[in-house]
Amino acid sequence: MSNVRRIYVEKKQDYAVRAKDLQQQFREYLGLKNITVRELVRYDIENITDDTYRKAIPTVFSEPPVDIVYEEEFPLREGDFIFATEFLPGQFDQRADSAEQCVKLLNETEEPVIRSAVTYVISGDLTKDDKRAIMDYVVNPVDSRITNEVKPDTLVMQYPDPEDVKIFDGFKDMPVKALEELYGSLGLAMTFKDFLHIQNYFKNEEKRDPSMTEIRVLDTYWSDHCRHTTFATELTDVKFTDGFFKDAIEGTFEKYKADRAVIYKGRDDKFICLMDIALMGMKKLRADGKLADLDESDEINACTIVVPVTIDGVTEDWLVSFKNETHNHPTEIEPFGGAATCLGGAIRDPLSGRTYVYQAMRVTGAADPTKSLKETMPGKLPQRKIVRTAAEGYSSYGNQIGLATGLVNEVYHPNYVAKRMEIGAVIGAAPKKNVKRLSSDPGDVIILLGGRTGRDGCGGATGSSKAHTSESLTTCGAEVQKGNAPTERKLQRLFRREEVATLIKKCNDFGAGGVSVAIGELAAGLDINLDLVPKKYAGLDGTELAISESQERMALVVDPADADKILAYAREENLEAVKVATVTESPRLVMKWRGKTIVDLSRA
Repeated sequence: MSNVRRIYVEKKQDYAVRAKDLQQQFREYLGLKNITVRELVRYDIENITDDTYRKAIPTVFSEPPVDIVYEEEFPLREGDFIFATEFLPGQFDQRADSAEQCVKLLNETEEPVIRSAVTYVISGDLTKDDKRAIMDYVVNPVDSRITNEVKPDTLVMQYPDPEDVKIFDGFKDMPVKALEELYGSLGLAMTFKDFLHIQNYFKNEEKRDPSMTEIRVLDTYWSDHCRHTTFATELTDVKFTDGFFKDAIEGTFEKYKADRAVIYKGRDDKFICLMDIALMGMKKLRADGKLADLDESDEINACTIVVPVTIDGVTEDWLVSFKNETHNHPTEIEPFGGAATCLGGAIRDPLSGRTYVYQAMRVTGAADPTKSLKETMPGKLPQRKIVRTAAEGYSSYGNQIGLATGLVNEVYHPNYVAKRMEIGAVIGAAPKKNVKRLSSDPGDVIILLGGRTGRDGCGGATGSSKAHTSESLTTCGAEVQKGNAPTERKLQRLFRREEVATLIKKCNDFGAGGVSVAIGELAAGLDINLDLVPKKYAGLDGTELAISESQERMALVVDPADADKILAYAREENLEAVKVATVTESPRLVMKWRGKTIVDLSRA
């Protein structure tokens, strides 16, 4: 007999906004006129007592004034079409996670296990093709799947013990043809020339064969997302096509060349590239003595300036940070999560610089969202689906974290049909006295703070750096991170405290590349123990722990004497914090898992 309890929660008719909206979309977009839609949130619950269960129904799982709760089953009409959706295994389910935390507040001695799904009920005369069209419209295969209504015997998942990290035996001496076959089988973002360079490094310097983790870590570091290959590529033949802005753009380019001739006078190591074009204005202003207020540091956070601020008659220096983030690829294939983590990622960069974000801006680009489903490009989500769901994702994250977005502007152009544009920009500030810009010294401790690690976001940096095909929608799901706004809100509260911020020597947020990059960028020499990284679930191997881009995490460099203080402050904000690495004298990136070294790369 199953120990799992099941409840369905449905909004009362007057409050069933989502169901009515979906019904309208089906009518307008799929041409299904004479239908009605119901939407029920399904919770499967295990490991709680009867008393806690009864208390949780009207307090955690539902709001009695607006919800109807059904236990185990719900009423149906003959002929109703029913299907349910759930997140793919490994994808973060915020609804279930929040429910578990809230139920634990009712009884801290219990460890509830909760899973959620959404059940849809469509009434009307539907053909087989109509039903398939409805399910295809609702379900994005990148993060979700159709599930049945059979209640499981248990919600406790059994994960197989992961195998040891693979060593590519014979790699350093592998002939070119065999190396090409291996390269093709790994789905890497790096070029084959990069792969040859890696072989040369291991053959001549390390004199050993690499591990799978080392290859994946290097692929992440060398991805266009992290290394900015496209922006750093030399431009040798620049031409301007005819158009309304040709003269203005060409004139600006000529001014850029004139300025760079002055800035780089006597140097032959600089070439024209998009990155240099983007930075030349700042370099020119700096050379002219007009950027005296720029805050400079080794930390890779947001662009920051120093501004005198008067509060209650007292003037003090504040740091004001600016950051923008693009999430074009993630939002294209998973609109809700892509847009949500676009904002979340934009917030985290200033936050890692210990500044508190106050306001945001969203600028996006899409093709015509009014076109019919039949006009959707093969392998693409419908533009209407992308536009609406991305807006929901961005709004969801911003509303949960309490961030005002002062400008929202969406540009419609047919060229965005190939890939959407999703830009989030933020501004933050903090008293300058709260922020210490110090170096990482041997013996310093690295603390991982915030969310747990899962498979969501594995390969995000490399995924956004690859060419994509019509198959990407069904093969790239793990590359899209899932946002957890409440955890980021806790991080904001923690970093806003002066007694906490002043203990942090250096900080980096977990964006592209996960542990390998977020911690890897904090010092040249690092010894990282992946066994200490908190996990969302068992079964993750060393490579996944090294490159997972699970969101809402920070890496802090602190003096060993201050580490326990940081851990205590984190507990006060209900944040997990763990010492996972130490800074070493030797300039090497070392990662250990299960007591074995799976990454050992020179940083010299």
